[in-house]
Formats: sequence, structure tokens, C-alpha cells
Amino acid sequence: MTTAKAVKNVPPHPMDGLLRTERIPHIWCPGCGIGTVFSAVLAAIKNTGWDPNTIAMVSGIGCTGRMAGYIRLDSFHTTHGRALPFATGLKLAKPDTKVIIVSGDGDLFAIGGNHFIHAARRNMDMTVVCVNNFNYGMTGGQQAPSTPLGAKTTTTVNGSPEEPFNLCDLAATCGATYVARWTAMQVRSLRSSISEALEKRGFSFVEVITPCPSSFGRRNRMGTALEMMKFYQGRSVIRSDIDPSEAVVDIDREIVVGKFVDIERPTFMDHYEKVNRLNLPQWRAMHPDHQKGR
Repeated sequence: MTTAKAVKNVPPHPMDGLLRTERIPHIWCPGCGIGTVFSAVLAAIKNTGWDPNTIAMVSGIGCTGRMAGYIRLDSFHTTHGRALPFATGLKLAKPDTKVIIVSGDGDLFAIGGNHFIHAARRNMDMTVVCVNNFNYGMTGGQQAPSTPLGAKTTTTVNGSPEEPFNLCDLAATCGATYVARWTAMQVRSLRSSISEALEKRGFSFVEVITPCPSSFGRRNRMGTALEMMKFYQGRSVIRSDIDPSEAVVDIDREIVVGKFVDIERPTFMDHYEKVNRLNLPQWRAMHPDHQKGR
């Protein structure tokens, strides 16, 4: 029997300072990989040593979006597919804030696909962690842009007839400065990549392949949650530094993981400030009566 005294003597969890413990336990299903990804994000944030008051997390709708409600930071649970526009506005309003976006494959690449393309193209200084479970797990298990060819979902009961996005290739093509992919079973590599992405200047992207045993796994007869984890781990092949177009995700053959892009290029704010500095003298010459600060 648990006593009040025994509860008081329980040592604090190392992540308590970053958790809204009053909202725990979480809603994620047993065997879901999102909890592991959340733990890796928390560890990466803690490892930076940054002041929590300088960090903000933004999420969209979906299972992954619940991270924003559980983390003890300024956080925003936004509308479906719109996490990146909210995050962009936040970054422009408070450029010194480190902005982290956590959301699912459907939220970021279906409804939010247009926003992802342009945030990467602009090289907005933010980090995106995409939890890819191959379907819309929270809203009924429908087909997503990442659903493997032939995989069954509630909207593709005979198997998906569509080729899925290669999310890492898309991110790299659009201009991301950091691109990596891991499974939720490769915790050390995942934590290290998220840490690197947080420290990277520009648009950084980390994809995490995670099991969804309640929806995707059940419909595709992938066994128990543990069997599903072992399946993804067994299919993973590390091939860092290859062209992202070669980093395939084929659950029938192999899931290529690793770090694929780590480059430097000017951010949106670099260009924005440069353009405004160049135009300001010309504008002042055209408006000699305008007083500074008015």
C-alpha cells in the first residue's frame, strides 16, 4: 500500500523541471513512440543549458501535438497544419527566442505542406521535429503523405496506391540546413541529432519513424507493440552523409536513417536585415521631414 510518506520520499524525476506534471499521465497509447521522442526532445533542451524563458514550443493538431501541452515552456497548440506559420510569426516578433516545432507527418506535410516548403525555403531559424507514424493516428488512421505504398489505412483498405513523400529529401530540396532521420528505437542517436538541430542556425529538420500499434500496426498486422518496435529496429540501416534522395523509407526492405545534411546558409532574418539596411538611406532621402522613431 502506498502511503503519503512514501510518495513524499520519491526522488524527483530528472525532467520534472521541464514537465507540466499536473497534466501527467499522458494520453499516448502503450507502445507509441511519441513518448520516447518527447523524452529525447526534453533531454536535448536540457543539454543546451539554455534559459527556459528563451525557448518556445509550437505544435499542430494530432497525437504529437500534445507535447506542447506537457512541456513547461511557453508553448502553443495551434490549428491543424498551421504550426509553422504560428512559429514563423513568433520568431519574427521575438527573434531571440529559440523556436521548436513538434508535430506529425500529416500535420506538417499534408495540411501544412505548403507552409513547410516555404519555411525551409526562407531558412527560418527554427527546429522542426516530425514524428512520422505513417498515418493520421489520432483522427482515425487515415492515409497520410508518408503512408508506404501498399499499406492499409482506414481510407485505403486495400492498400495505399500512392508513392509516399521522402520527408528528408523534401526538407533538403527546399533548403533546410540540417536534416536527419532516426527511429524511436535509436534513442541515443535521436537525442544527439535533436541537440545538433537545436544548436544549428537556420531551418533544421529531424524526422523520427515511430510505431503506431493502435492504428497503423493493427491494420497492417504488424503484431504487438514490442514486435513492431523490433520490426522497425531490424529494418533500420544507418547511412549518414548520403544524398537525401537515396534515404529511402521502405518498410518491406529497409529504413535508411542517419544525418544527411549539415550546411550553412543565410537565414531569413539575415536577408531581411540586409535589405532593410540597404533601403533605409534611400527611403530617408525621399522623406527628409520624417523624424526617426515616429
